[in-house]
Amino acid sequence: MLLLFAFLLGAIFGSFINALVFRYGTGVGMNGRSRCMHCNHTLGALDLVPIFSFIALRARCRYCGGRLSWQYPLVELIGGILSVGVIAIYPSPLAFSIFFVMWMTLLFAVVYDIRHTILPYEALALTGAVGLVSTVLSCSDGSCTLITPSVLALGSGVLAALPLFVLALVSRGRWMGWGDPLLELGLGWMLGLAGAFTALCIAFWSGAIVGLLLLAYSSWRSKRTLVPASALEKDAASYTMKSEVPFAPFLVLGAAVVFFFHVDIFTPLL
Repeated sequence: MLLLFAFLLGAIFGSFINALVFRYGTGVGMNGRSRCMHCNHTLGALDLVPIFSFIALRARCRYCGGRLSWQYPLVELIGGILSVGVIAIYPSPLAFSIFFVMWMTLLFAVVYDIRHTILPYEALALTGAVGLVSTVLSCSDGSCTLITPSVLALGSGVLAALPLFVLALVSRGRWMGWGDPLLELGLGWMLGLAGAFTALCIAFWSGAIVGLLLLAYSSWRSKRTLVPASALEKDAASYTMKSEVPFAPFLVLGAAVVFFFHVDIFTPLL
């Protein structure tokens, strides 16, 4: 029942994140009722049940028949899975609350970065604050105690963010966005130095693999002269070495591998 509750909570927050991604920075705010993106009809409660409504409505608006984005159920599902993962590792209410907020904020940052290739600084500030708070907590056996963080723990965020900051500084933001070092700052505090550098390696490896796959796909599409069937296919088909690819999803992917699966490359070498 606890895991079910955690999944439902994460899915509900995933639904909120979907709305926030579409409204953030537009001046609309979060006070108004949710509306269909196609016909602007106000949505009812049955239209907004996480995951279930998308399936029941067969990915179409109840009122105009417009096709709904797969972003809605995917973000809700990922939110639920992240929540279950957090409570499985940290059943303590305090620890769960802290890391739940962290991962929901990271989920928002990733989805927003994918859609707009920019990281909201409010989200970066929150991940930094939560990451810093996590350095003063020691959680085990379902309880948490306050500790005095070591100099290494306090410096882990800065040291983890330093390589990305140097890349952004040298390239003047062309190779690496300025938001990515700030994101890594919070991840470094949350994961510790060894975990942060492990996550960073995973981020670069996965980013390189995806980049090569996109180049291969773009080359294949151009030779076949196929017309892209969707906006996603159009973006992939036009990908080149100079194309801008959001790096935050890879940073968060690396952090998730370290946080949830305890992968650590560097500690055995120290």
